[in-house]
Amino acid sequence: MNWYLKVFQNYAVFSGRARRKEYWMFTLFNMIFAIVAMVLDNVLGIAIDEVGYGPLYGIYALGTLIPGLAVTARRLHDVGKSGWMFLIVLIPIVGVIWLIVLLATDSNPGENQYGANPKEEFAFAPEQA
Repeated sequence: MNWYLKVFQNYAVFSGRARRKEYWMFTLFNMIFAIVAMVLDNVLGIAIDEVGYGPLYGIYALGTLIPGLAVTARRLHDVGKSGWMFLIVLIPIVGVIWLIVLLATDSNPGENQYGANPKEEFAFAPEQA
């Protein structure tokens, strides 16, 4: 949950790098909360019949759009790619697969043009009890 909150602390920060763990934990909790919002829309009877979700999900999706794009750009920076590489998803099927491969790839070791490796910074940080 701390990784999810960390993304919101960097709400619209598109510079720097994000670890794999930060990205995938944000994605996991984002999906869980989105599903909960959809279920609440249906339970409360405010879901739009044709689409299956309603205003709670819509508000949640709008609230997480910018942080989601920002953490994706930072994750791409971590593997040495520009945040604009996200637009590869516009290529049907192959683009989505390639983006998933990039997002699952381990960090570039050391510093790159986008900053220091967050994994190495974390490794040298004092241990928390």
